[in-house]
Amino acid sequence: MTQKIIILDFGSQTTQLIGRRVRELDTFCEILPYNKFPKDDPSVIGVILSGSPYSVHDPEAFKVDLSQFVGRLPVLGICYGAQFISHTLGGKVEKADSREYGRANLQTVDTTNPLFKGFDQHSQVWMSHGDTITAIPSDFKVIGSTKDVTNAAFASTTQPVWAVQFHPEVFHSLQGTQLLKNFVVDICGSRQEWSAASFVDSTVAELKAQLGNDRVILGLSGGVDSSVAAVLLNKAIGKNLTCIFVDHGMLRKNEFTQVMDDYKVLGLNVIGVDASEKFFSDLAGVTDPEQKRKIIGRDFVEVFNAEAKKITDAKWLAQGTIYPDRIESLNITGKVIKSHHNVGGLPKEMHLQLCEPLKWLFKDEVRRVGRQMGMPEHLITRHPFPGPGLAVRILGDITREKVEILQNADDIYIRGLRDYKVKLSGEEARKVLAAGVPAQMQDGEIEVSLYDQIWQAGAILLSTVRSVGVMGDERTYEHPVALRAVTSTDAMTADWAHLPYEFMAKVSNEIINKVRGVNRVCYDISSKPPATIEWE
Repeated sequence: MTQKIIILDFGSQTTQLIGRRVRELDTFCEILPYNKFPKDDPSVIGVILSGSPYSVHDPEAFKVDLSQFVGRLPVLGICYGAQFISHTLGGKVEKADSREYGRANLQTVDTTNPLFKGFDQHSQVWMSHGDTITAIPSDFKVIGSTKDVTNAAFASTTQPVWAVQFHPEVFHSLQGTQLLKNFVVDICGSRQEWSAASFVDSTVAELKAQLGNDRVILGLSGGVDSSVAAVLLNKAIGKNLTCIFVDHGMLRKNEFTQVMDDYKVLGLNVIGVDASEKFFSDLAGVTDPEQKRKIIGRDFVEVFNAEAKKITDAKWLAQGTIYPDRIESLNITGKVIKSHHNVGGLPKEMHLQLCEPLKWLFKDEVRRVGRQMGMPEHLITRHPFPGPGLAVRILGDITREKVEILQNADDIYIRGLRDYKVKLSGEEARKVLAAGVPAQMQDGEIEVSLYDQIWQAGAILLSTVRSVGVMGDERTYEHPVALRAVTSTDAMTADWAHLPYEFMAKVSNEIINKVRGVNRVCYDISSKPPATIEWE
C-alpha cells in the first residue's frame, strides 16, 4: 500500500509548493479541499494544514473538524493552519500591530523536539501573516521564537501535533526542507518509496492491466507533458498506441519537423497532420484574442477527431493531464475557477474512455519521469507553450507573413537563452537544482543556461503598432517585438526574469539586424498578477 500525506488546502497560494516539497522527499501526497479529509483511508500517515488568505476570525473563514485526525495521526499546521489549531484548541489569535511579512530568524529553537532535529540556531524563515498567535493552548509548549513572534512554533505535549507560523515550503526558509523531512519521514514514518523509478514501474503495470490489448489515441503537442505520457504508454502497450500531432501553422520555427524527428527516435507511432491552411483561413481578419482561441480550439478538435475516426477500433483517449491542472480546475469550494483544455471530460461524439497516466504528477516530477525513461533533455526541459501557439503572441489578425516574422525573432531569442551560460550559487542554485535541472555543483556553484533558469519565455509581435527607425541611413516604419521571460514554480504566480543587460543587448541587435519587419525590441517587466504570462 502506497503511503500518503494529506495536505488540506485552506486557499494558500503556496499549497502546491507544500505538495512539491513532500514529493521531493520521495513521499506521495494528495492535496484536498479543507473539508474533504478521507476518513477511512488506511494509507494516510500524516496531515498538513495549509495557509489561507483568511483570518480565523473572518465569518467566511474555512474551518475543519480537527477531531477527524488530531490524536489519530501526526498533524502539522502551517501559518493559518497553526493559527486555526491554536484558535480551535484553546489558544488566542489576534490581529498583529503590523503585517508580519518577509524574512525572520529563529532566535530560540528547541532542537530536542523532533520537528527541529538538525536545525541551526538563528535559522532564517519566511513569515506571511496579518494575525499572530498571542497564546497557545494549555497542553502545548513553544519550540521556536523570532524577535517579533514569540509563538513562531509550538507543539502539543500530549498528542502528535505541531504548528509553525512561518512557511517552511518556500525557499526563503533555509531549513524548511529539513523541517518537512523531520515531519514526513521521522514523525510520520514515510518509507520514502515514491520516486520516478517506482512511478514508471507501477504505472506501466497499471496501464497494462487497465488497457489490455485495447488501442489508445493520444494527442501530442510537442510539450513535455504529452511527450512523457506518450513514452510511458508506449512502454506499456507499444504498437497499440497511436499519437496524433496537429500542426496549426503557429508553432515555433521548424518545430513540427524537429518534434516529429524526436518522436521517431523515441519509437513512437505518430501521425503528423499539417492543417495550417484550414487554421489560417478560419483566422483571417480575426483580431479579438478570445475569438482567436475559440477558433483554434474548435478547429483543433475537428482536425483531431477526423484523424481519430480513422482508427476505428480505438477505445481510449490518453491525455497529458498533470496534477496542477486538476487542482487549478477546482477551488477549495469545489467550483471551477480555471478551465484547462485537458480537464473535464471528452467530446461526446468520440465515445472513448479517458486515460491520464500523469494525473498525480507535478511538472518537475513529469520531467524526472522523462529522464528516468531516457528521453532527450531538450524535450524534457522545454518551456510551456500555449495551445494556440504564436497566435496569442501576435497582437491583431493572423497571417503567414506575421507568423514567419515572429518565428524568426522567437528563434533568435530562445537560441540565445539556451546558449548564454551563467553561474549560480546559494539560494538561486538551490531553486534550479530543486526544479530538476541536471547540473553539477562545483565549489559551491553550478553553471546553467538562462533557458534552464526560466519557467517560460517567448517573443510577442506587436503587429498593430508601427514605430519609426533608421537602418542604413534610411527611415523604417516597422513593428516592435516584445520579449517576455518569467520565473515561476507553477505558473499561478510569476515574476519577470532579470536577464543580464549584455544578453539583452546582443539579442536585441540580432533580432533587429536579421528579422525583416522588426525595428525595435522591448522587454516586458510585468509580473503575474496583475499581468498574465501570455499577452492574449
